[in-house]
Amino acid sequence: MSTLRMTGDLRRQLILSAAKRCFARNGFAGTTTKSVAAAAAISEGLLFKHFPSKAALYAEILAEECEADPDFAHLLGQEPSTATLVELVKGMVGHFMEVSDGSDQEEAQRLRLMTTSHLDDGEFARLLYDKIGGLIGPVFTASIESAVAAGDAARIGSDPLNLFWFAHHTVLMSALTRLPAVPCLSYGNAADLERQLCQFILRGIGLTEAAIASHLDGELSPNSGQSVAAESA
Repeated sequence: MSTLRMTGDLRRQLILSAAKRCFARNGFAGTTTKSVAAAAAISEGLLFKHFPSKAALYAEILAEECEADPDFAHLLGQEPSTATLVELVKGMVGHFMEVSDGSDQEEAQRLRLMTTSHLDDGEFARLLYDKIGGLIGPVFTASIESAVAAGDAARIGSDPLNLFWFAHHTVLMSALTRLPAVPCLSYGNAADLERQLCQFILRGIGLTEAAIASHLDGELSPNSGQSVAAESA
C-alpha cells in the first residue's frame, strides 16, 4: 500500500514538473492538459486522476512556489501576534504594488489571469483563493485573535478570515488600477501609497491607532512584499 502511495506521489510530482516546463515555455493560455500529459509521458486520462483541470495544475504550482519561498515560510512560521499581523499586511501590500509597477511581468500576467477568471467560470480564482486561504488564513486569524487579546485590536464581526479577504480584495483592486501601461488611476508616490494602504487595511481590520503607530514605523522597504502572497495573484 505504501509503495502504491509513493508511486502516486512520484507521478504527481512528475506531472507538476512537466507542467512547469510547459507553462514556462507556452504560458497559461498556450498550455493544454494534452501537452502536459505528453511532456510527462502519461495519458491525459491519468493526468486527470491527479489534477481535474489545467487551472488546478497551475494553482498547485503557485502554491508550491509559495511554500518553497524561505521568506514566506519564515513569516508563516512566526508566533501569532500583532507584529505578525502587521507584517502580513505589509507583505501583501508590498507584493501587489510590486506586481502592478511592471517590474515582474510573470506575476502581472498571473494577476490578469486571476481577474479574468472572476469574469469567466471562476475556477482558477476559486482554486487560488482556496490555496491562499489554506496557507495564510490560519496565521492571519490566529494573529487577529492575539491582537484582540492583547488589547491591540477591536473584534470586527464573527469571522476573522473575512477580514483577510477584505484586505486582499482592497490591494488586488488597487493593483489592477495600476496594471495598464497608462494607469487607470494615479495614486501618487508609491511609498506613500503603500503606507496609506497599510494604514487603511489595519484600521479596517480593527487595529488601534497605538498599535499601528507602534508596529508600522519607518519607511516601507521597496521589496517588503516581494515574497508574501505571491500567490494571491
